[in-house]
Order: sequence, then C-alpha cells, then structure tokens
Amino acid sequence: MIRLLIADDQALVRGALAALLGLEHDIEVVAEVGRGDQVLAAAVEHQAQVALLDVEMPGLDGIAAAAQLRKGLPGCRVLMVTTFGRPGYLRRAMQAGASGFVVKDTPAKQLADAVRRVHSGLRVVDPTLAAETLTSGESPLTDRETEVLRAASQGGTVADIAKATFLSEGTVRNYLSSAMGKTSARTRAEAVHTAEENGWLL
Repeated sequence: MIRLLIADDQALVRGALAALLGLEHDIEVVAEVGRGDQVLAAAVEHQAQVALLDVEMPGLDGIAAAAQLRKGLPGCRVLMVTTFGRPGYLRRAMQAGASGFVVKDTPAKQLADAVRRVHSGLRVVDPTLAAETLTSGESPLTDRETEVLRAASQGGTVADIAKATFLSEGTVRNYLSSAMGKTSARTRAEAVHTAEENGWLL
C-alpha cells in the first residue's frame, strides 16, 4: 500500500481527494491537513510515502512545504496539485524537490496513476504546463521587486507598500517602475497581474 498524505486548505477538496484516492486498491490515505506548516509533522508521524500538496495554503505554501519534506523526510515523494497551472509554480516546485505537478481537474484515475508513478520514482508533469514553463522562462524580477509587487497585490498606496516592506517610498517607486518595465506593464496593477499569472509572486 502507498501511504499518502493530502494537504489542501479547502476541506471539501481535501475530503473529495481523500475519498477518491482511498478507493484505489493500493493507496491508503494516512493523513489529511489543511495548512502547509502542518505537512512535515504529519508526514513524519504517519510515515507518508507520497505527499499530495496544494500550492496555495496558509501557514506555508506547498512549494515551501515540499522543500521542508525534502530535508525532514527525504523518502517521502511530493506530488504538487493546483487549481492554477502557472509556469513559475512548476519551475519552483521542481527546484524544491517535487517529483510531480498536476492540475486539480485531472481525472481521478489519472491522479491515482500520478501518485503511483511518483511513488515508484518517476516524474509526472502536466504536459500543457510543462510546455508553458519551457516557453515562459525564469522570472525576470529580483527578490526585492517580487517582494514589492507582492505587497502591491494587497492594494494600498506607495506609503502602505513602503511600510509593509520596510523601504522608503522612493525606493518602492523605483522597484515598482523596474518591475513594470520587466513585465511590459503600463500600470502597477498590470505588473502584479502579469507576475501572478506567471506564478512569480508565491
């Protein structure tokens, strides 16, 4: 039996995944958690062999949780699952040690097969997302530009962003201007949208 942990902050989705995958003859759902910062402890406690992680979760995002698992329980393989197939997510997930990446509308039988393949040591990647990742390239944003855009995504004024990032207002304007140039955006909102669509802000 493959010992599977499921992490998703939406109880309904988590329950549905557990019910569907639990029907498989060779998969046992040993733990379910709703936060990224609960993943490692649950995986260690239940000796999970595969962790099915949502990308966007409170406490810790799924990609950071995957990196924790790689260090804390290296024998547990990670299969990322997300509603939003963003190229930047895939690249970062693989860098964090994930073995697979699929979208949530993957049919149940294919998802179960992905769990089996990841468990056996293979890589499983949604083909459309893989193609988009190859064509989109790495994020052009620096860490600081990413941080400022992430703060900008919450709304608010330049003063609010400066306060949130512990930078001066002039520095924030410079980073926003640079980020807009790199994303070919005319406005701050456009830059945020482009960065979010490409998965550069997680």
